[in-house]
Amino acid sequence: MRKLLLALAIVAASAAYAEKLQFADRTRMVNVSDPQLSPDGKSAVVLVSRPNLKDNRNDAELVLVDVATGAQRPLTSERRGLAQPRWSPDGQRLAFLANAGEKRQVWIMSMTGGDARKLTDAPNGIQQFAWSPDGTRMAYVTADEPPKKSDAEKHNRSFEIFENDYLITAEVLPSHLWVIDVPAKEAAGEARRLTSGTWSLPVARPPGPLPSPINWSPDGKSIAFTRVESPHSGAGDRARVALVDVASGDIRTLATAETQQTQPILSPDGRTVAYMHAHQGELGSENRFWLVPSSGGTGKELGTLDRNLYRAIWMPDGKSLLVGAHEQTSTALWLQPLDGDAARRLDLGDLEPAAPYWIEANVGRDGAIALIASTPRRPRELYYLASATAKPRRLTDFNGFFETRELGSVRRITFSNEGYDLDGVLVTPPDFDPAKKYPLVLHIHGGPRSSSTVAFSWSPQLFAAQGWVVFMPNYRGSDNLGNRVTRAILMDAGAGPGRDVMAGVEAVKKLGFIDETRIAVGGWSYGGMMTSWLIGHYPASFKAAVSGAAVNSFLDSYNLGDFNIQRRHTWGSPYVGDNMKRYLEQSPITYAGNIKTPTLILSNTGDARVPVTESFAMFRALRDNGVTARFIAYPLGGHSPEDPVHQLDIDRRWVEWFATYLK
Repeated sequence: MRKLLLALAIVAASAAYAEKLQFADRTRMVNVSDPQLSPDGKSAVVLVSRPNLKDNRNDAELVLVDVATGAQRPLTSERRGLAQPRWSPDGQRLAFLANAGEKRQVWIMSMTGGDARKLTDAPNGIQQFAWSPDGTRMAYVTADEPPKKSDAEKHNRSFEIFENDYLITAEVLPSHLWVIDVPAKEAAGEARRLTSGTWSLPVARPPGPLPSPINWSPDGKSIAFTRVESPHSGAGDRARVALVDVASGDIRTLATAETQQTQPILSPDGRTVAYMHAHQGELGSENRFWLVPSSGGTGKELGTLDRNLYRAIWMPDGKSLLVGAHEQTSTALWLQPLDGDAARRLDLGDLEPAAPYWIEANVGRDGAIALIASTPRRPRELYYLASATAKPRRLTDFNGFFETRELGSVRRITFSNEGYDLDGVLVTPPDFDPAKKYPLVLHIHGGPRSSSTVAFSWSPQLFAAQGWVVFMPNYRGSDNLGNRVTRAILMDAGAGPGRDVMAGVEAVKKLGFIDETRIAVGGWSYGGMMTSWLIGHYPASFKAAVSGAAVNSFLDSYNLGDFNIQRRHTWGSPYVGDNMKRYLEQSPITYAGNIKTPTLILSNTGDARVPVTESFAMFRALRDNGVTARFIAYPLGGHSPEDPVHQLDIDRRWVEWFATYLK
């Protein structure tokens, strides 16, 4: 009995004194994404991904969740490349993407049982697909095959460079629409090409939103899509929304005299297309949604909501759109009526819909909403709203472990600078005592068109577990406080935002619990750029810095990055007139000689978004000026490591670097 009582006492003590977050806890974090409600509204499918350290990958499966009870049933196992679960219109089948060899193809499984069967056999794999309204056909997007070469010419690998990034090794081929019959049981029919040409549908270039989803008209006669002038990454801004006739292949662009259009979605009656375009058509402004008749015409901006919208979904009655955006230090959803009434914000409590760049939600035929969201204390889960006015209900418990950890408290903090009312997020350590003094760590968001929110965020919580106060400022250029703040960065990439960050630091200092002699700064991408800028302009303020995939040279970004010449919308070409001066003035590398702060530089060698050359340049500059610097490279493609082993390595190096200088 005494042993039993002792054991119970230990359990009670463990519950009362939860442990702080540990490095290894990252491997417990489950990613939940892409919710899809069944046509009858009784269940939802989600993509569930877990870290696998042994094989250094993230293992995914499709899970069926009962809406009434939350009961789960795995639908797949040991499939690579899982993505895009999509119900057939009658709910009897589920299609999804998964690898067949090295390429993703469309697979279909019956919900009554049996093995999934492969539907497509596209040589270059499938990028996205969509069921026809009657479930008898599938439209999909795939890249064209290279032209056949004969004899010695087949060894000729030369190709012409256009608006490409510096990592290109072969000709970029356009992606186009195809249609294939989907019989209920027998083998699929022969795929039929629907579009062709030197232009292209957009492709995914993370980080950023998914390519504009293709979608059918309700009568199955046409498909809405985005038409980009060419497949080269620098041409991504020259895009227009269009409809293609499925029978003839004839294409009609819709909204007149506009470019930079994307995400066309047909209304439930097929008469209207909503699409994304800049506020008032001004490049550099917030993204808004516009409406145009499906017969074509002049687009009209919808609503007056002064926020940078990420996504819109038609409600079943066709009278409103569900839209999402950052709102102060939260992410919010609104119903935006088409009749001109003001948008109505949904009451989500402390839920933070998954963002940035895309809202992970799905609307059922009855107006119910499936939503992926987090809270300040729990990573992503699946939630359900019976209607837009209902309270959300959590359906899954994949990440309940994190509520057993002693996490830092998260809150919004506001400040002003130079006529801008700004905000940020403050995370205090789990055992915080306002009477004590703490080191301050700045964790700066990238984008810059993004925002720090109170949603669960791994890195700030890990830093808080080390006994550091974490400040995540939303500087001008962030997208959570209106178009005026968003546009303020256009001709002022570093100086103004830098002053905003420092004003936020002063506001945090006034709270009285910061050790002003121990302040560190770090960030990734544009957050890395702001880190490099700050240590080059306020060298006495920071004891340590971590600069991840930093935009240190806008000239390199223009010449070598995947967005390349799109920078011309802001500053023009650096090779025309005196524009070069702007590129140099705005680049942190220009001020590297001022830096005194010990700096850890991190970058993927295969980063097309922010070329690794920019990290090399900063490393050389710091070492040549006698500044303590280390440069850790990851031999990976993409803008940041996605595999669990290298993510853990970044965590460890970041914390160890700060800990060395914040003692």
